[in-house]
Amino acid sequence: MTKKKKTPATEPGRITNVAEARAWAAKHHVTEIECLVPDLAGVARGKIMPSSKFFDDTAMALPSSIFMQTISGEYPEETADFRYDPSDGDIELRPDFSTLCEVPWANDPTAQVIHDAVYHDGRAVEIAPRQVLKRVIDLYREQGWVPVVAPELEFYLVKRNTDPDYPLEPPIGRSGRPEAGRRSYSISAVNEFDDLFEDIYAFAEAQQLEVDTLIHEEGAAQMEINLRHGDPLTLCDQVFLLKRTIREAALKHDIYATFMAKPIANEPGSAMHIHQSVLSAKNGRNIFTDDDGRPTPEFFNFIAGQQRYVPDVTCMLAPYVNSYRRLVKGGSAPVNVLWGYDNRTTGLRIPPSSPANRRVENRAPSSDANPYLAIAASLACGYLGLTQRLTPSEPVSGSARSDEFDLPVGLLEAVDLFEESEDLAPLLGRSFLTTFAAVKRAEFATFMRVISPWEREFLLLNV
Repeated sequence: MTKKKKTPATEPGRITNVAEARAWAAKHHVTEIECLVPDLAGVARGKIMPSSKFFDDTAMALPSSIFMQTISGEYPEETADFRYDPSDGDIELRPDFSTLCEVPWANDPTAQVIHDAVYHDGRAVEIAPRQVLKRVIDLYREQGWVPVVAPELEFYLVKRNTDPDYPLEPPIGRSGRPEAGRRSYSISAVNEFDDLFEDIYAFAEAQQLEVDTLIHEEGAAQMEINLRHGDPLTLCDQVFLLKRTIREAALKHDIYATFMAKPIANEPGSAMHIHQSVLSAKNGRNIFTDDDGRPTPEFFNFIAGQQRYVPDVTCMLAPYVNSYRRLVKGGSAPVNVLWGYDNRTTGLRIPPSSPANRRVENRAPSSDANPYLAIAASLACGYLGLTQRLTPSEPVSGSARSDEFDLPVGLLEAVDLFEESEDLAPLLGRSFLTTFAAVKRAEFATFMRVISPWEREFLLLNV
């Protein structure tokens, strides 16, 4: 059972230039504009300015190093492959007016718009996540293909927690009690937080985010929101804004919403499953299905590309040390790149569908992943399978949970695989690859400076 509420269909390109944006802002009495750009972690960076100043000159600058920060705000050390701009010069942010929308939780009439990062000569900043995705989409376009995706986003609701030394706990719902036990697909468990979800839906509707369904997942106060399928860039913009929306709505109700991959010990991790199909640009038909409704060679090529290359991009799908606490053998998250029809124990699942909607679900990504990078990585794997005409293994019909790891077991191993992949570098960009790898290694070094409760419990008096 699911709780479902329709939102208005987004009108692609409904606002295309500064004049239309100015008129829209005037109509909505907007006084401030939040100028956003997603960084490597998917965090919103940028500036806030009065709308009058924004429309007088929409160009703005930020240091190029904003795409080189770790999640803790530090910077990697330079290496032979990774170098900073010695002057830390500015890059320009240019608004994509099609993303202009309200900030519905703001006290004063406020709008937000997502920006692209470019150099002063107009070249795109190749390490900016939005540009990495655009690069992969362009590769599909050159082949006469149009990729289509639909992300599923899992997250936990938790009590406010201001001390990171204390474990997270489920919040108190309207019954006055925290959840206990497994409540998968429970309507009553969702209804515990009805007021919160009404706010999420209202905020999403105000931003024209195409939320489809809401369900309760397996963990205590773990939820999943699905978005409708569509253009990858549009869907990533929506996930980027929806994460922010869910967190803001939760804060309004004095609780936290977290997209950590494994926020609570002994509870399931949170995923961002990605459904993928490819259309012909010529006729709009799914290239995974032939005229008789049967799967095509391209369908199997795409699966094989995911099997071959998903291990190499795992650090983009599971980008933090915590991400690998979700990817454990025997758990609900698959650690393999096997595939099967309607098989949730395989890393690659083929959901039941009509021939026209035949698709491949990548179940490896975690909810902490930057949506632009996770979807770029997954589509890049499929692209390599299509262009190299790879052949997949046989589908798995039973449980695949007993099989050995196909995915790397930790962040450093994942980064090594990523950096060594010669096939991925031309697709994602060598400068992005080296920058992302440097940032991930720096984050691991930061993590290693922290002493965990496990070490104090088992090592303090025993070794």
